[in-house]
Amino acid sequence: MVGFDVPLPDFSDCNFATREADADWATVVAEGGPARGFSEIMPAFGDALSDEQTGKILSHIRTFSDCDEWPKGELNLPRALFTTKAYPEDELVFHSDIKTEGLDKIGNKLIYERRIGARDQVEVVVPFGWNTIDTSGHTEWTSSVGDLTLGAKRVLFHSSSSNSIFSAGGEVLLPTGDEDEGFGNGTTVFEPYFAAGKLFPGDYFVQFQGGTKHPCDDDRVQDEAFWKMAFGRTFAVGRYSSGWSPMVEILGSKNLDRGNDAQWDIVPQVQVPLNRRQHVRLALGVRMPLNHTDTRETVFAVYLLWDMFDGGFFEGW
Repeated sequence: MVGFDVPLPDFSDCNFATREADADWATVVAEGGPARGFSEIMPAFGDALSDEQTGKILSHIRTFSDCDEWPKGELNLPRALFTTKAYPEDELVFHSDIKTEGLDKIGNKLIYERRIGARDQVEVVVPFGWNTIDTSGHTEWTSSVGDLTLGAKRVLFHSSSSNSIFSAGGEVLLPTGDEDEGFGNGTTVFEPYFAAGKLFPGDYFVQFQGGTKHPCDDDRVQDEAFWKMAFGRTFAVGRYSSGWSPMVEILGSKNLDRGNDAQWDIVPQVQVPLNRRQHVRLALGVRMPLNHTDTRETVFAVYLLWDMFDGGFFEGW
C-alpha cells in the first residue's frame, strides 16, 4: 500500500509502457504530472536531475518489461489528413472536407480505431454530410449517410534502431450511402494498402501509403491505384514542449482501366494539440489540385482527434 488515491502506473505492462515516447515521459519527470494534465502527486524533478540522469532513469524503467513485439511510442507519428499511418491506435476522429467551388459540399467521417494487442488495429468509418444538388436550374441542400467502411491493419515490421515501421491493411466500403445524393458508390469496394513511417533526427518524419481500389461493379467505380506521402517536422512549443507538426502531403491516383494520366494534389497542413496531455488534437489543411485544375476543385480539410487510451476527452486540459 502506498497511500495514493491515484493508481500507480504499471511499467511492466507493455500496453502502457510502449505507448508514449521518451520525450513525453521526460517532460513529466522534469516538470511534474500537471505538465501533461496528470496528478500533482508526481512532483517535478527538473531541478534535481540532469537530462542525462533522467535519460538513464527512463532507460532503466524500460527494462521492467520485455516489449520487443510492441512498436515504441516514437513511431506514433503525427496523423496526416489523408495518409494512413502505420502505427496502430485507439482513436476517435471527426474529419470534414469542405468544398466551396462549384456545388458546395461538406463531407464528414466519424472514424473509430481500436488497437488489438501489440500489432493489430480494427477500424469503423461512418461517413455523412451535406451536399448541394442542381434541380431544375436552382440548387438545394440535401443530406445523407455515405458508404460504411470496415478496416483492419497489422504491423509487419518495426525497428527502434532505424526508427521505422511498416504495416499492411485493407478496407471494405459497403454500399450503404445514397448514390443519387452524392454520398455513395453504389457498389462494394475493396481497398488493400500498405503503410510505412520513418522518424529522422531533428524530429523530421515521412509517411507513405500505397494501395489499390477494386469495386465489385466496375461500371459504377473504376479500378484505381493510389499513393500518398506526408513530409513534416514536429516542433516543441512552450514551457511544456507542446508538439506542433506542420506537414505537406502529396497525393496521387490513377485509373487502371483507362489511359488517362494520374491526378496529383498537394495538401499543406498543420496539426496542433489542444490540451496539455496532447491527446486531443486539431489539424487544418487545404487540398489543392496540381493538374486537371479545370475540372477539380480546392477542398478545405479539418479533423478533431481524441486518443482514447490517454484518458477521457475532458481530461488533461
